[in-house]
Amino acid sequence: MMVLDASVLVTALPEIGSTLHLSTAALTWVQNAYILAFGGFLLLGARAGDILGRRKTFTAGIALFSLASMLAGLAPSASLLLAARALQGLAAAMATPSALALLSVSFSEARERTKAIAVYSAVSGAGGSVGLIIGGLLTDLISWRAGMFLNVPIGIALLLMVPRYMQETETKAGRLDIMGAMTSVIGMTALAFGFVQAASVGWKAPEVWGSLALGGVSLAAFVRVEARAKEPITPLRLFASRTRSGAYLGRLLLLCGNYPIFFFVPQFLQKVLHFNSLQAGLAIMPFTVVQFGMMYAMPTLLTRFGHAKVLIAGLIIAITGTSWLSLISADSSFLPHLFFPLIVMGCGAGMIFQPFTTLGLSGVEAKDAGAASGLVNVAHQTGASLGLAVLIAVFETANRPGVPTDTTFAQAISVSLVGSAVFLTASLLAVLFLLLPADRAQRAVAAETRNAS
Repeated sequence: MMVLDASVLVTALPEIGSTLHLSTAALTWVQNAYILAFGGFLLLGARAGDILGRRKTFTAGIALFSLASMLAGLAPSASLLLAARALQGLAAAMATPSALALLSVSFSEARERTKAIAVYSAVSGAGGSVGLIIGGLLTDLISWRAGMFLNVPIGIALLLMVPRYMQETETKAGRLDIMGAMTSVIGMTALAFGFVQAASVGWKAPEVWGSLALGGVSLAAFVRVEARAKEPITPLRLFASRTRSGAYLGRLLLLCGNYPIFFFVPQFLQKVLHFNSLQAGLAIMPFTVVQFGMMYAMPTLLTRFGHAKVLIAGLIIAITGTSWLSLISADSSFLPHLFFPLIVMGCGAGMIFQPFTTLGLSGVEAKDAGAASGLVNVAHQTGASLGLAVLIAVFETANRPGVPTDTTFAQAISVSLVGSAVFLTASLLAVLFLLLPADRAQRAVAAETRNAS
């Protein structure tokens, strides 16, 4: 439910824009309202599970998510839809951290727990792709609103099953770092709003610079709060490791470039190639199939070459595929101009996320394991929202001249995809200058230890 809802409306965005009279720039908030709330409150949701109990927090999250989904489906205006999407994000931040913890409690035997977590990971990974297809299918057959209503019966079924199949976890004494959560959410939302407003009204508008300034001040306040808090949601000591810092920064920059692709490409398919919503969702499948296929090769690749080298190779492949895709124009066709670049990009993506996750958790003490895991997800969600905000500003700048036509729209998409490739390149540089030296140093220490023994 949670992962699917990040993508279920992507293929419906053109219809949502038409129904609720939203521009391309304004449409980013249909995604960003959900992602920013999800990522911003994720660590607070994990902490709430520790203090209040995982099952209780999970149940509250599912109930709120179902209610917010119904409100989103019924929303008569854009403002109410965005408010409901933000509420969905908050609910997802409550439920998601507790889900994995409850799996660990429910399956105490190591082998069964490993199998359960593998299924959990597969379902989570598939959610985004399934969302594109389901969203497209429902939009074509019924309405984009059906994608929201779909969550309601699923949520009710879950609420009925939780008391029977899930046991409550032990609670811990502690306090919630509300101030830390609020300053981080306000900071990232203000930055995203500034970039999106720049796309709509230009960089000289006072609300643009005011919003960007508020974002910078709020994030500085967040760092100050976390440095002084007795129980911070983001312990700053996690950044002491060059490996972890490089993994967090690299993942954030990766999502800045990767996520917006799946905002722009479905719109290119529908507005320029005139695909319907379902066809646009299915057109992304080459990327997804190859990405999941790479997971079977990853254990062998990681054992033979190590995380850093596989990560570098994956980023280079992803940059190549994205740069190739950026060559699209109004004269392009799906085959070959999109099909083959999507395959290359899927191959690269399949090599990237697992190493980033492993390196982001490397060397973490047991007391910080939950926060480090949450920070991986925060970097993921924050990168997605920030990258989309920045690249929609790039898109609108390129799309300004004259009346929008297929040619200018396609050109603006192409320029935005170049921006995605730039972000991916920045991620590669973070890996080369932060992760790779740290990886070499760790290997040298390990070799010395073996020689000494």
